[in-house]
Amino acid sequence: MKLSIEKKSPDSAGRQQLLLTRHYGSVINDQGKRVKRRKRQSLDLFIYAKPKDKSQRDYNKDTLALAEKIRAQAIVDLARNEHHFEDAERQQQSFFDFMEQIIEEKRKTDSKSNVSIWESTLMHLRRYCGSMELSFKDMDAERLKGFRHYLLDEARTKSDTLLSKNTASSYFNKIRATLSSAFHQGIIHRNPVNEVKSIQPKQNKRSYLVEDEIKAIYAAECRYDVLKRAFLFSCLTGMRWSDIQKLTWSEVHKSDDGYRVIFGHKKTQYNQYLDLPPDSIALMGERAGLNERVFKGLKYSSYSNVALAQWVMRAGITKHITFHSARHTFAVRMLTHGADIYTVSRLLGHSELKTTQVYADIIETKRKEAMMSLPSILQ
Repeated sequence: MKLSIEKKSPDSAGRQQLLLTRHYGSVINDQGKRVKRRKRQSLDLFIYAKPKDKSQRDYNKDTLALAEKIRAQAIVDLARNEHHFEDAERQQQSFFDFMEQIIEEKRKTDSKSNVSIWESTLMHLRRYCGSMELSFKDMDAERLKGFRHYLLDEARTKSDTLLSKNTASSYFNKIRATLSSAFHQGIIHRNPVNEVKSIQPKQNKRSYLVEDEIKAIYAAECRYDVLKRAFLFSCLTGMRWSDIQKLTWSEVHKSDDGYRVIFGHKKTQYNQYLDLPPDSIALMGERAGLNERVFKGLKYSSYSNVALAQWVMRAGITKHITFHSARHTFAVRMLTHGADIYTVSRLLGHSELKTTQVYADIIETKRKEAMMSLPSILQ
């Protein structure tokens, strides 16, 4: 940042007020023109625009020297951050603009669904603030508490219903992430996130299949063979629909020990390595060209969703089963058969262990075994 002394236009008495001006570069405005970003501060000093005698000339000389000392001291203070000139300017930055920048970066790397959540969060924050221009200085603990209350008790959906608790939690977490990012960048030095409770999401019921049910759907007829094979493949590997649907033979590698799938996806930002059990290899069918898809013809549509539901019903299962239920089935099977939760988390590609923890909480057989394993104290 550059600091300079500027002179205002002469007043009726021929005096020019002196200003300390901070220059912050320039930006392109909505009209496509480059505009300089500056902030001026009055020094409560003036000089004569056209000094008439020696006393006025001497006065001008002394005043300009004083102004230069103030400018030099301001440079030193800014460098040392003793009076937080830079902090004060940063705190005046628009919180809305900062979120917009984050969303713009998300558009380059994240899924459309995640970007959409960020955009909806910003929309609700603007609604909550009304016509107010929200700065970082304004975004304190009280305002954060107010927005939390708004999400839980006032915010409405397009169908004019209150937001679900999980949606409110997701939106509030985006604001918390924005404030934490600002804190790490030094824009704010006190993070209000630490003073306001988060919104705990409601744990949704996860539908999954037990061993007998998996055998039942394997024996039942499905309208689309590729859908049946892909669903069972997910039950055996835990792979997501999106990863299975685009899986090519170039990602299936043979070794002395068997077969391994190496694939990457946007959500985790790194490659996953899955060693394939024998049953899953049989479900893939005959190997084809490297660039051909393993489950050729697998498409997401209303027809495939109906076919999946009919297939499950034909197997005598009344649960609400979606393709993602196969992934839940894999997680529960692994934990039930003794795999530790850290291993399962890695196999599922979860970035946080707490995401996998929910599966451990729904394994009824393990809970029952644990409760019944205690020795009797009454005998």
